[in-house]
Amino acid sequence: MPNAAEIVTITLKGPGKNALSTALLEQLEAELAAHAGAPLLLVGDAGCFSAGLDLTEVMRLEADEMASFLRLLERVCARLHDHAGPVVAAVNGHAIAGGAVLAACCDHRVGGVDPKARIGLNEVALGLRFPPGILRILQARLPAPQHGALLLGAGLHAPTEALRLGLLDELADDPVAVAEARLRALAAHPPAAFAATKAALRAGVTEARPGEAEAFIAEVVPVWTSGALRARLRAVLRR
Repeated sequence: MPNAAEIVTITLKGPGKNALSTALLEQLEAELAAHAGAPLLLVGDAGCFSAGLDLTEVMRLEADEMASFLRLLERVCARLHDHAGPVVAAVNGHAIAGGAVLAACCDHRVGGVDPKARIGLNEVALGLRFPPGILRILQARLPAPQHGALLLGAGLHAPTEALRLGLLDELADDPVAVAEARLRALAAHPPAAFAATKAALRAGVTEARPGEAEAFIAEVVPVWTSGALRARLRAVLRR
């Protein structure tokens, strides 16, 4: 296992304010695999964490492609959630929908103080259904009393409100510097003890339930590829 000095920074970088495209998700999956067990700092490029899924790509996907895309998203989130080493997110700007999901997978989330930044899980407002594995991660990682407000309310919040609701753990003028300091503190613990305790705390969350894959194909994918949803997403992109 790596020592505390071996911090790895993974930067979310891509068009559309680091939108989560297939290419970006595959890159993230590869980086997580390459740095298994290392202390990870997750940060967004150019003053934005991630504005969520790449909606222009999502609207083009047919059913089989959509199933593959959502499975990739679930795999990346599961790998991030289950990563043996400490993971800290520097939420340095917008973290919307899929961006907020990635942040929720991390052990600690440091947000910036820009009141114009928006953080939240607005999937329901867009007409989207959460893939089951991702929904379990959110149920496990977000405060239970706020599940209704965050998941059903589907709002986008300024950092101070995101902190109150449990989408963030703290705010900082320089979220990247503070996030790195928090990561180094976590990485200073004996790695084996940290990994074992984290695994025990998160046991079972990302394990698929019996019949879940079949239900996912039958129920979730048709919603994500429906004409009504595509029309709604086109309207969002026009805004």
